Amino acid sequence: MSSTSDGKAISRATIADVAERAGVSIATVSRVINETGPVAEDTAAQVWSAIAELKYRPSAAAKGLASRRTHTLGFLVSEISAPFFTPLLRGIEGGTRESGYSLLIHAIQEIEPAVTGAFRRPLGEHNTDGLLVFAGCLEDVELAYLYKLGFPLVLLHQTPPNDLAIPYVTFENKSGARKLVDHLIEVHDYRRIAFLRGPEDQEDSYWRELGYREALEAHDIPFDPALVAVGGFNEKLAQIPVRTWLEQGTAIDAIFAGDDEAAVGVISALQQAGQRVPEDIAVVGFDDVHLYHYMLPPLTTVHAPVEQAGREATVQLLQLIQTGQAQPLVLLPTEMVIRRSCGCE
Repeated sequence: MSSTSDGKAISRATIADVAERAGVSIATVSRVINETGPVAEDTAAQVWSAIAELKYRPSAAAKGLASRRTHTLGFLVSEISAPFFTPLLRGIEGGTRESGYSLLIHAIQEIEPAVTGAFRRPLGEHNTDGLLVFAGCLEDVELAYLYKLGFPLVLLHQTPPNDLAIPYVTFENKSGARKLVDHLIEVHDYRRIAFLRGPEDQEDSYWRELGYREALEAHDIPFDPALVAVGGFNEKLAQIPVRTWLEQGTAIDAIFAGDDEAAVGVISALQQAGQRVPEDIAVVGFDDVHLYHYMLPPLTTVHAPVEQAGREATVQLLQLIQTGQAQPLVLLPTEMVIRRSCGCE
């Protein structure tokens, strides 16, 4: 803030003003000013022209922040104890180590809302060069804050908020789920197929349910909301609706548990109630977590390249840090894995 000769305060131009005048993103302005990534010559010229017109002066603190390098990546994740996260972390750690970077990990059990713009992040621009963010670990307002700083971000299993061009990495959830349910219907003639949703804030759950619904529709099987419940991608939570269905005498041929961890809970609840898997009720999962390969019965599931997702997200983040460019979306293929829990021998 400065003042005119008559003492009236006038507002000082901001980096957002420069971006708007030049018709580019704030991240691009930051790269031009701090020379932290390649920018086309004509685009750079537009930015410098806007800077001159607005008399914009970047603060020393901002320039120091942009030029400082910690050679450390950060990973914000909801938890690390579930078996799903073991290969994911292995992929991230491998990609980080091979590139000569260090890795900081923070597990967020519950997101604390931002208060008056003061974000309380254990990891961020103050101690890392970029962040990998697992689904649901940062509020949209904070993602927007970091993006507007020009801070490198890559999302895992979450599309970026509107108007934020943040790269993200995920699986082909819908097609994998569709093939799995098609198999239950076409090969085993199951028609009463239940589905357990994952956490509400995870897009994987949404796309898997969409694949489930599309398979039912394609085979003229009416969608029955009584056969859909929340399993939360969690072994204990998944047991609750299964017990309810059994107590109510709900007719069920098969249960698509949403993921492998929930499938473990489903099979446990069924077996405790004296139900045989797959003879009485078939069970299928999603992810193909190695720990569950040796279940009895062996679990039919969808193989998701979890470790590859971690490594690819790391590669994209490093490219973003080093060049300012990354693939907007990396969509990794999934593959059905047939074992005995669905009724196949």
